This record gives sequence, C-alpha cells and structure tokens, in this order.
Amino acid sequence: MACMLDAVAVTRALGAAGCVAADEEAVELIRRAHDDDELERMLARRLTGEPLAWVTGGVSFCGLDVIVEPGVYVPRWQSEPLALMAARLLPPAGVGVDLCTGAGAIAMVMQSAHPDARIVATEIDSVAASCARLNGLVVYEGHLDEPLPAELESQVDVITGVLPYVPNDALHFLPRDVQRFEAPRALDGGEGGVELISAVVRTGPRWSKRGGWLLLEVGGEQVIGVTAMLAASGYRDVDVLEDEDGDPRGICGRLDR
Repeated sequence: MACMLDAVAVTRALGAAGCVAADEEAVELIRRAHDDDELERMLARRLTGEPLAWVTGGVSFCGLDVIVEPGVYVPRWQSEPLALMAARLLPPAGVGVDLCTGAGAIAMVMQSAHPDARIVATEIDSVAASCARLNGLVVYEGHLDEPLPAELESQVDVITGVLPYVPNDALHFLPRDVQRFEAPRALDGGEGGVELISAVVRTGPRWSKRGGWLLLEVGGEQVIGVTAMLAASGYRDVDVLEDEDGDPRGICGRLDR
C-alpha cells in the first residue's frame, strides 16, 4: 500500500507527540488504514491523545481481536493475567460471569478457551454494552451483578471483574490523556478505590457455586484489604495474580461454603 511509505513520518510524528511506543503505534495505524487519506485522519486523532484503540477500532488482547468503539474503556495488557487465569479455572462446560465487562475482553478470553461454556457479562454503560455485543457476548445491562438472571444463583464457576479501582483522590495522578478522554465512571473506585470491589465480594457468594472462583483486578496497595474481604465472605485459597515482572495485577479466591 502507498501509505507504507509514510511509516517513518508517522513514527516521528507520534514520537514528537510523546507516544512511548511510537514505532509500534505507527505499524498499527498503517495496518488499519485503507489509504493515505484515512491514515492522515487517524494520525491526527491519535496526536490529540485519543486512545489508539478508539482510532483503530480495536485492540489485541490475549491474542484476540477486540472491537473497541469510541467512549468504551480500553482493555489493558495488565488485565491479561486475570483473563488467562479465569480461562484456566473455568470448566469446559462451566458458567462464567464477567462484571463491568466494558468491551468484553475478559469474557471473550473465557469463551474462546471454552466454546461450550456459558459466558455472560454485565455492563452499566449502554455504549459499552453494545460494543461487547459486537464482540459476540451476551450482555445484561445494569450495575454490577444486579441484572443477572436469578437462574444463575449458586451456579457460577468463575466470576471476573475489572472494576474501577483508582481511589477518587488519586484520579488527578492519571495521565492527562486518560483524564481527558476516558470516562471517570470507568476509573473511579471511590474511597480507597475499593467501593465497587467490596460490593462484588459481598454479593459474590450469591452467584458462586461451592468451589467457584472470584477474580478481581486490584492495585498493589489494595491486596491486603481485599484478601481480608474475601476471607470474610467465605472465599479461601486466596492468591495474588502477578504479571511477568512480579507486580500484583489481581486477586482470586475460591468459595468454600
């Protein structure tokens, strides 16, 4: 394609704008653009700080192509350890629930690993819910577990949630582009960053079967507190999920009552 000739210029423009992985982003923009005019438009959007996934229409997550429409929380690579662990814990024909699914990346990984499993998701934002449906998911619209059908009570093998966990008094520390473009509701975890996490831990036993797993993304400073919450709700075998650098990215526990 003719736009391949612009690779060096695209990389330079992205680098000058402060993009850390300018060369990788240039490759992605060029791969997605159908012609030079579209490439120019996409580059202009990215240079404003708009998330790359919104510009290109998607992101790769655990090897899957996830559609991400503008306005929808962008799946991060930091969530991949949680998604892969969920897929390992889910029985081949089990039941998996992904809360606050966003574009649906976590649920997609579980469904891809286990085509015969029943995977459902919840999402309060209608735009994100529509996006997740474009990714082939069954989505119930509403807050956390509230829209789940009663038939799933005590039937779920794996519950996952990448819930907002940034403390509300730390939101101003987020990168400027994140603050400018991404919805606060997708980031704000309330006081201490654990308001939604604690709600899910409390209601998890309603949905988990005995021996079922709950996996949540948390910040490193929240691990001790969330571990105590899980224990108080009857979850045992609590383990911290780490990335390849050894940094905590999530926590999981198995219901034992």
